[in-house]
Amino acid sequence: MSVQRLNKVPSDIDIAQAADVRPISEIAARYGIDEKYLEHYGTDKAKVRLEFLKEAAKPARRAKYIDVTAITPTPLGEGKTTTTVGLAQGLGYIGKKAIATIRQPSMGPTFGIKGGAAGGGYSQIVPMADFNLHLTGDIHAVSAAHNLCAAALDARMYHESRWSDAYFQKLGLKKLNIDPYNVQWRRVVDMNDRAMRKIIVGMGGQENGPLRETGFDISVASEVMAVLALATSLEDLRRRLGRIVVALDKSGKAITTEDLQVAGAMTILMKDALKPNILQTLEEQLAFVHAGPFANIAHGNSSILADKIATSVADYVVTESGFGSDMGFEKFMDIKCRNSGMMPDAVVIVATVRALKMHGGGPKVVPGKPLSSAYTQENIELLKNGLANLKAHIGIVQKYGLPAVVAINNFPTDTEAEHELIRQAALEAGAVDAVVANNWALGGEGAADLARAVERAASMPSNPKFLYPSELSIKEKIETVATQIYGAGNVVYSPVAEEAIAKFTELGYSDLPICMAKTQYSLSHDPSVKNAPKGYDFPVNDLRLAAGAGFIYPLTGEITTMPGLPSVPGYMGMDIDTETGMIKGLS
Repeated sequence: MSVQRLNKVPSDIDIAQAADVRPISEIAARYGIDEKYLEHYGTDKAKVRLEFLKEAAKPARRAKYIDVTAITPTPLGEGKTTTTVGLAQGLGYIGKKAIATIRQPSMGPTFGIKGGAAGGGYSQIVPMADFNLHLTGDIHAVSAAHNLCAAALDARMYHESRWSDAYFQKLGLKKLNIDPYNVQWRRVVDMNDRAMRKIIVGMGGQENGPLRETGFDISVASEVMAVLALATSLEDLRRRLGRIVVALDKSGKAITTEDLQVAGAMTILMKDALKPNILQTLEEQLAFVHAGPFANIAHGNSSILADKIATSVADYVVTESGFGSDMGFEKFMDIKCRNSGMMPDAVVIVATVRALKMHGGGPKVVPGKPLSSAYTQENIELLKNGLANLKAHIGIVQKYGLPAVVAINNFPTDTEAEHELIRQAALEAGAVDAVVANNWALGGEGAADLARAVERAASMPSNPKFLYPSELSIKEKIETVATQIYGAGNVVYSPVAEEAIAKFTELGYSDLPICMAKTQYSLSHDPSVKNAPKGYDFPVNDLRLAAGAGFIYPLTGEITTMPGLPSVPGYMGMDIDTETGMIKGLS
């Protein structure tokens, strides 16, 4: 272990900064990744060159592939990343060669409401500060490539408004006749900036381009980020970037980045970002941190490339899908696994006493405010009332033909009676096992029982499958997800949504999977509705096309693609020691 464990667990940043972080080349060598395949960013992090998959990776998959998901969380999060890292450590503790593969966090949540995403306590990925802040610059590359495309689109509309067809022919170009009222491509920035959700561009006269309404999304909601996570090679990256639809022409035909002749330049900006990043856990397991699409907006999973490399060199690969099983896990199966051809051997569902009490009718959980005593004192009835949420998530995993293990993330205020109630409910609902995880306080040792349970589950026969076939219509796929995963009774489409469905079908995109954009705080579209609602109307307000990534995402409820900062954002508690350079307040 690279850090001395203390009985009173210090803050995450203090633990991380006290760790003796080994050279990343040393950690990689233990997994058979030679120095020649590494591109170093300092001594403690590196990128793995894609040549490794062609030259050194074993052709047959060796590792057991485990996905970590969760019940519907509170706004505080239930420790899913901590459990992911802890399970990799726990597998190492029982003698298995394990790797964790997770997403890179956006700086929006890091400085906003959620804080860092490197795990917690003695189950972290280090160096923690680098992990949460810039890392190797992949998100900046995504932002640059995305905004280059936005600039190219506006420039093309400007020049086409000024010059004749003959002049364009002289330049060797053909007018695209872009419809300024059918532009699909916005801009992005990796920060929670609500003021940028809707903006007007082109103000100040003709020289500044056509006047139109647009806006910003957060960078991790960019289709370019989704493409990064799903691409399987540089060739595949180039192909996917080239088929991104950015607008429609005045006849209703799709305009792509290839039509704009910007896809090649976007690929240049993304070529290094495509190489997966490697770091390490506090107990010196290899950790891939690559790509970071939001799970409530995009598909919410780390990269296929990272998983492919990891499964070629480990006994177990533990990956994490964003938020609950209704969000990241559904998309993990129906989008990521459909693209990668890799199916998981078992699924871990993280649950907490706190979250289940919230679903049972407990007081509102607000970040930055003290928890009600309902959450810190034993309350069996409140917990019992919320168990329907856990059972619903176990049922979702079962729909995919996979064995589920429930990880009860232990909090100091939990009681044995509360844990036992969760365990019995999980087993009654069909989980293979339900295990208390103490890895936050004890590292891999505290996740050893969970690791053994996962080992048993992953060895069981299973029949993994997708929720729906691709050939279903757009509406049929939306309704399948809404009714079978969310518990809805009916789907209600706005006129805008109906128009988008008709247009995407006409353009030939109806065979793409669905990537639902909805709240993470409820199985439904409404964040105020807790537990496991049934039979309600599920609203679809609009749909967006991500032809490059290869999915369509319906916008539901009041979901936004640009989060806002809370009244007391995380950055208020952060600072730096100007003498030592040590970061303070990051968690």
